[in-house]
Formats: sequence, C-alpha cells, structure tokens
Amino acid sequence: MTTPLNVLAFWFADGPDTFRDAWFKRDDAFDAEIRARYGDLAAVARTDALASWRDSAAGVLALAILMDQFPRNLHRGSAEAFAADPMMRDIARDAVLGRRIDVGLTPTQRVFLYLPFEHSEAMADQDLSVALFEGLRDDPRMARQDGTIDYAWRHRAVIARFGRFPHRNVAMGRPSTADEAAWLAAGGGF
Repeated sequence: MTTPLNVLAFWFADGPDTFRDAWFKRDDAFDAEIRARYGDLAAVARTDALASWRDSAAGVLALAILMDQFPRNLHRGSAEAFAADPMMRDIARDAVLGRRIDVGLTPTQRVFLYLPFEHSEAMADQDLSVALFEGLRDDPRMARQDGTIDYAWRHRAVIARFGRFPHRNVAMGRPSTADEAAWLAAGGGF
C-alpha cells in the first residue's frame, strides 16, 4: 500500500530542500515513471478516497503532489491536467489558512502546497499565492530556488491581464481572444 511518505520520497528524492529539474519542464521519462508508479493513485486521490491523508502535514503535501503536480505530468495538453485543481485548492486552503500545516514544512515543500493557488484562474487565489510565496523570500534556503517567487508574480500578472491562463485555452476547449492569441504568438508564458 502506498503511503504519503512513499509519494514524498519519490518527489523529493534528492532531499526536501533540493529542486529537481524534472519538476517544471517536460521530461517524458519522468512522466512515464510517474504514470507507472502513481498514475492510478493520482486518479484515486481525486475521488477523495485518500481523505485520511489530510490529517498530517506529510499527507496533505502528498495530496498536493498527487492532485496538483502529477496530473500536469500525466495529462499534458488536456483538461484532465487541471481537473483536480478545485479540490486541491480547498485542501490546501484548509491546510495553510485553517491549520497552518505549512509552517512545519521546508520552503521547497511549501512551494508545492502553495502552487494550487498559483495555478488558479481566480484573482483572490493569485493574491494569496503571491502573499504565501513572498513569505518565503527571507528564508535563506530559498536562495537556491531562483525564480520561484517571481513565477508567482508572473502567474498573477497573466490572471490580472486576461482573467485566465491563455495557454490552457486549447486544452479547455476555450476560444482565445485576439489579445490572448497575440500574447501566445509572441511566446506568452512564464
């Protein structure tokens, strides 16, 4: 039986404060490993069958990996990549704002508990994301993760401008506005 600690040992294989290149760029081998090891569990997490994992910091963090990160690796280019986002935001909101579980995590681990807000297309979530990431700025361990806080601001700027992430439009079956199309054609991204 897979436990939260199994998921975290896989994701943070190089240590709880070491960023891995595979996390934020396409890596087909990494995606295949996620699919083989955790593809089924990521689907189970969306059914709330792992609700008991919410009782611990390790469990909540593992859920964030299973529901916010793994779907982006498993379902690139499809709406399925974002299907668990609302549920994970609710879990993260309770963990961060309700129970302050994040304070017991390393800064790198906190990033993954804060990403559900950065991935949201709601401005209030973007504001929360920026506030949470800015809270990491003075931690000396964050110096090794150049750009993390800046990415939160960049995501917020896209939502402030468009009200949504234009790069999701095709996957979500949404038509792009002329402004969005121009931004995407110019390499719009983060």
